[in-house]
Amino acid sequence: MKADQLLKNYAAGVRDFSGVNLSEANLREANLSGVILDRAILDGANLSHANLAHASLIEADLNGADLSNADLSSSNLSGAILDGAILDGADLDGANLSHADLTVAKLIETNLSEADLQEANLIAANLDGADLSGADLTVADLSQANLTQADLSQTNLSGANLSGANIEGTILDENVIP
Repeated sequence: MKADQLLKNYAAGVRDFSGVNLSEANLREANLSGVILDRAILDGANLSHANLAHASLIEADLNGADLSNADLSSSNLSGAILDGAILDGADLDGANLSHADLTVAKLIETNLSEADLQEANLIAANLDGADLSGADLTVADLSQANLTQADLSQTNLSGANLSGANIEGTILDENVIP
């Protein structure tokens, strides 16, 4: 499916595009609030500044996708592959990213407050200045991650792997020992 066909169908009221192949698609600034893209292939797609609030992207392939400044608040990205994805400045407030692969993803100044990141893979991810306040990082792998100036207040880090992570200037609760 081409991006223009998806947008046309979405405008006509269709919301479920599960399994669609949109590799390298240009959906910059698209309004896709509430869209269902479960198991869709969106590797290399441009979704920067897109509205994907309340979207379902369960197990979607977003390898190398550009989601910078996108609104993904309250979206479900559980099991999604976001390896090398760019999420700088994105709003993922309350999003479900449990079991997601965010290896080497760029999440600079990203809002991940109240996000579910249980068992997420964030190896070598760049979370410089990210807001992770109230997030659940239970058993998440943050090894080699850059957490410089990140806000981890009220964050659940039970069983999280922070080996080799840069936590310089990170805001942590007093009772948390990284």
